[in-house]
Amino acid sequence: MFRQASRLLARTAASRRSRAFSSDVPATPAQDSNFIESWTKVIPNLDPPKTPSSFMTPRPATPSSIPSKLTVNFVLPYASELSGKEVDMVIVPATTGQMGVLPGHVPTIAELKPGILSVHEGNDVTKYFLSSGFALIHANSVADIIAIEAVPVDHLDPALVQKGLADFTQKLSSASTDLEKAEAQIGVDVHSAMNSAITG
Repeated sequence: MFRQASRLLARTAASRRSRAFSSDVPATPAQDSNFIESWTKVIPNLDPPKTPSSFMTPRPATPSSIPSKLTVNFVLPYASELSGKEVDMVIVPATTGQMGVLPGHVPTIAELKPGILSVHEGNDVTKYFLSSGFALIHANSVADIIAIEAVPVDHLDPALVQKGLADFTQKLSSASTDLEKAEAQIGVDVHSAMNSAITG
């Protein structure tokens, strides 16, 4: 039994090593000529179906050298805060901790937690408070940041943040169901992060 397990593990490890990285895959989608030929034999009067990649623009090529700037797209469900803006660096509040993104960063997808997004452009730093979202960093030095809610840190009202924190802390202590506890805990987490953004 152990001999078979070691062979299976060796086989899966070898297959994983032979799989191409996403940056090695060609930017333009390849047509499957065998499928198209078979399709035209069986159903000659209909065009072959299109795959999702047929509707997408090809991925830009990975640059051979690291660019000097990072291109940032920062969007909300109702607005686009930054579109194609070239900056020196962004710092995102990932669930694993603060993550600095510079030009040439390794491709990454990071879940965002409530916290501060810092956009560094020369000596200017613009800070936004994010509720949650995702950051997608691409191999071509483009960062797409998608947030549910965001507001510039200087627009936060300290008195309202303190009041909200007190209200949700009280709701958390008096919650009787799991749903009430979860909702109150989210409120406490968001207001604590806003309080840290204001004071920090």
